[in-house]
Amino acid sequence: MAAADGELYIDQNRRNLMNLILVGSAAVTVGGLAVPYILFFLPPSAGGGGAGISAKDALGNDLFEKEYLTTHRVGDHSLAQGLKGDATYLIVKEDGTLEDFGLNAVCTHLGCVVPWSAPNNKFMCPCHGSQYSATGAVVRGPAPLPLALAHRTTDEAGTIIFSPWTETDFRTEGKPWWM
Repeated sequence: MAAADGELYIDQNRRNLMNLILVGSAAVTVGGLAVPYILFFLPPSAGGGGAGISAKDALGNDLFEKEYLTTHRVGDHSLAQGLKGDATYLIVKEDGTLEDFGLNAVCTHLGCVVPWSAPNNKFMCPCHGSQYSATGAVVRGPAPLPLALAHRTTDEAGTIIFSPWTETDFRTEGKPWWM
């Protein structure tokens, strides 16, 4: 009987292998389901360096400041593809240069695209009547928040660049709601 205590069964290696396969496949299955479930509850990361993204026209071509200003007059509010692919307004100032910020064209009430009304000198949402000033501040509800801002710069090649606005919102003097 003493010799049997230290011995393995004839099929002990096979049993160990089958147990390993069973536990391993269960772990892969549970992990495959658990990891996406857990990641759903984690906020997305802000991404890399914040160098920005180039503004694009309706065809997906990069916009260049010099060419843009030759085709858009003073006071023009035209749409470009901005951060996260959202429609973003580029605004030509009175001195013929571009504003240092872009305005996200998505209404903060229900997400409609807000067109610029030149005769009224404001953005007017066609869905529920919200109105925004030329800087994107709420003039009339039901929109609860101003239009989101994006920094507008130009790189060495003259490409118009949008980058996230993380500073204080100059219209509300508060923290940006879109961050």
